[in-house]
Amino acid sequence: YQPLIDLATGGVEGYEALLRWNHPERGPLYPDSFIPLAEEIGLIDVIGQYVLQFACREAATWPRHVKLAVNASPLQFRNGNLLNIVVQALAMSGLEPARLELEITEAVLMDRSAQVATLLDNIRALGVGISMDDFGTGYSSLSYLMNYPFTKIKIDKSFIMGLGREPNSKAVVSAIIGLGRSLGMTVTAEGIEMPEHLDYLRDIGCGQGQGYLIGRAIPGDQLPQEDERRNVA
Repeated sequence: YQPLIDLATGGVEGYEALLRWNHPERGPLYPDSFIPLAEEIGLIDVIGQYVLQFACREAATWPRHVKLAVNASPLQFRNGNLLNIVVQALAMSGLEPARLELEITEAVLMDRSAQVATLLDNIRALGVGISMDDFGTGYSSLSYLMNYPFTKIKIDKSFIMGLGREPNSKAVVSAIIGLGRSLGMTVTAEGIEMPEHLDYLRDIGCGQGQGYLIGRAIPGDQLPQEDERRNVA
């Protein structure tokens, strides 16, 4: 679980669940080394259901103001069973729907748009948040924000890493934050690794942050028992 903090106060607002496979020979493996294969051979629904149930069960033991973010694969939307999986995970864990956020990328929205829109509306009707991950890297982000019930946008880390290096990065990041505000959405900056990036994001009013400077992903049994302020000032 990697922390998501309020950039103004440093307080932990939530954690993103990040999947690892503890391979007996190769050690911990990151999702990009096995999720594509799981999607190809039809195991992504099983894995996705396990992750959501496990993470919701753990999150139900956290302080009630701390949220959980879980990534959803595009294939989980196409297979048509995601709503039932979400309902079942919430029921089994007792986690309040408002404490769960599903993170999706634009790949989810690129086909079967009517089916996906209905599914997202139904998930949102439960009270679950919908977050657009890697915002700014696709082709139709603005139209998606107009047509789908997103509650959060996450600025892709490539823009954050470009602050101070790429001349247009500050303008893009500032514009995304302004857009999110005008739409009433939470805006999260991903990939914060430099103190000067953190300072800039705070100065321009970015609401939430995530990255190695703030905290790396750690197992659930190592999470702090109570909310604490991160030493990132």
